[in-house]
Amino acid sequence: MLPLEMPIDTDSLTREIPALRIQQPIGDIYLASIDHLLLQKITYFDVRRVLRDQRDVEAYLGIQRPLNERRIRDLENYVNFVDATFPTAVILAIDESECVSYDENTKLLSISNTRQGNIKPDIALSNLCRVIDGQHRIAGLRTYSGKKPFNVMAAIFVGIDIADQAYIFATVNLEQTKVQKSLAFDLFELARTRSPIKTSHNVAVALDQVKESPFHNRIKRLGTATPGRERETITQSTFVDALVKYISPEPKIDRDRLLRGQSLELADTDMLRRFCLRNLFIRNEDVMIGRLVQNYFEGVRSVWPKAWDDFSQGAMLNKTNGFRALMSVFGRMYTHITAPGNAVPAKRFADEFRKSSFKDSDFNTENFKPGTSGEAKLRKELIEQIFG
Repeated sequence: MLPLEMPIDTDSLTREIPALRIQQPIGDIYLASIDHLLLQKITYFDVRRVLRDQRDVEAYLGIQRPLNERRIRDLENYVNFVDATFPTAVILAIDESECVSYDENTKLLSISNTRQGNIKPDIALSNLCRVIDGQHRIAGLRTYSGKKPFNVMAAIFVGIDIADQAYIFATVNLEQTKVQKSLAFDLFELARTRSPIKTSHNVAVALDQVKESPFHNRIKRLGTATPGRERETITQSTFVDALVKYISPEPKIDRDRLLRGQSLELADTDMLRRFCLRNLFIRNEDVMIGRLVQNYFEGVRSVWPKAWDDFSQGAMLNKTNGFRALMSVFGRMYTHITAPGNAVPAKRFADEFRKSSFKDSDFNTENFKPGTSGEAKLRKELIEQIFG
């Protein structure tokens, strides 16, 4: 039996592991060799959570089926056989692309629980990788006591959102008789069912595809650069994380309720102060959400056109730090201009940004350092300059 209570570790870890980058239609996959002890450290938390919380959709939050304790016991014995082997890959997802880098020359994948530019860990070490498939093998390895190394092959996706993780799990396991097809189809439904995360995902994809959008061809689909697109400055997961915060206080609970066919209550005035896009989502006005975000950043682009189109190394407005800072100001500006739910043209957003004293040349990494400190500084100064 796995222990159900375990302190959330905040230790800093950075490891380089041998890996090959494989290109497929869905995006890049890193095929890596990971020592079983390291694998336990970086994936254990999700395994523990799924064992503890086996309730409908909530049991799939790690995109796994509930653990079979008998199978784990069998694997705990098997891994200590002299000829033990796991010849197929476990499938992992690392949500934060800023915690990953890859060197094509050395074929080494660097993973860390500290985002690039930060000093202290951003993520609990045991929550670095979500297990899409292979949780029983990982759980079984905890008792391995052999003298030889036990390296596990892992297929790693970087920056992939929860809907696509569900799709991958379902696609892989529909071909395997050991998995009930009803569960696989439930996960297909999970990917298709309306949810705050799915809406945010759709907005990101739409704004990346629309030629008139400030984000046209700038969003990394799976957290890594798309061949032929050299101006991808933010990841899809970064975009989704920033947008969903204005839609729902509990995105997973909303998704669960919608999956069950339940309706969501319209937000009151107090809730709309924090979640200004919530009622638009509840009313199925996703197009309006997309237009508001597009118009907001059209306002940014019209006031600081050079900074927005600056892709040099020291630029920051159109990159992760700048985007996050701007999105953290979005709700305050939107509700300052109008009541939540109303449309706002790009020109009106631009009028607000013109209250700032910033010039294009100010948005650089010397003024706003990489990491959360630079993001927080830009957010603070924008608020002070625009709202007084």
